[in-house]
Amino acid sequence: MKHSWEEQEELDGDRPAVSVVIPIYNEEESLPHLYKALRGALEKLDRTWEVLLVNDGSTDRSRERMDEIARSDERFTAIHLRRNFGQTAAMSAGFDHARGDVIVAMDADLQNDPKDIPKLLAKIDEGFDCVSGWRKDRQDDKFTRILPSKVANWLISTVTGVALHDYGCSLKAYRREILEDVQLYGEMHRFIPALARWAGAHITEVAVDHHPRQFGSSKYGLSRITRVFLDLLTVKFLLSYVTRPIQVFGKWGLVSGALGFVMALWLTIRKFAFHEDIGNRPALLLAVLLIVVGFQFVTMGLLAELQARTYYEAQGKPIYAIRAITRGGEQG
Repeated sequence: MKHSWEEQEELDGDRPAVSVVIPIYNEEESLPHLYKALRGALEKLDRTWEVLLVNDGSTDRSRERMDEIARSDERFTAIHLRRNFGQTAAMSAGFDHARGDVIVAMDADLQNDPKDIPKLLAKIDEGFDCVSGWRKDRQDDKFTRILPSKVANWLISTVTGVALHDYGCSLKAYRREILEDVQLYGEMHRFIPALARWAGAHITEVAVDHHPRQFGSSKYGLSRITRVFLDLLTVKFLLSYVTRPIQVFGKWGLVSGALGFVMALWLTIRKFAFHEDIGNRPALLLAVLLIVVGFQFVTMGLLAELQARTYYEAQGKPIYAIRAITRGGEQG
């Protein structure tokens, strides 16, 4: 059962300052090395910490390796999902169980360097709510990984209005309260900075190291481009129209209906004023199609408005996010 942040705090008692969430999928070879690297980096922090390893339905010996680590070090927790739900779901499970004031996400393949975690925390200490890693010197294939990533980063930055060099870098740090307002589905984990900006988060990025993969093989391929593009459309709609869907559906519905009406009026004039036969003209079919499509768009907008109101009112969710309230000279 998922608890609210406040309920989780009461259940957990003393909370660590930093939680590191790492999705695991068939990484049995890298896990011992990852454990050593994490300990070496995190033990140098001047704050308490925990690490949550989330097993996303691995089919190798990752589960055994994770349990060995968790039993030997109380600061590590192993969470095992029933099957392979995907990286976004694994991250969401880690976020739900994380107790830290700051939550850091990263990959388990050792391409992200745990030594960069203090860089992200330093930016959080400066007042930022979300800090994204930037693999400035990326150690991947130029044509199958780097070039598509550059195109995707440009497209995502343009569509969302949140300019980042590297949306695909899993190494990111978030203030705990920011993630409370972010719901993850599909491949949404890469869009968390854009979704957090909607809630008023202050976002920045820092250059981080990126190492060649040492063990196993990449879990990502060119097939993810389609999924990312479809999720980008979802994110754009959520950022721009989630509280006013009639504005997007209604606008295009009115445009389509108006064009169809003008074409139908023109054909009617040709019919009665000039006695032309319009029954077999493609323009007549197009006019009817545009009017019908326009009506459907407006209807979809109205239904979406009802769904948006049901979503917010049923859960008591506000359509705004408060950063702080000051009363009587005290800020909270």
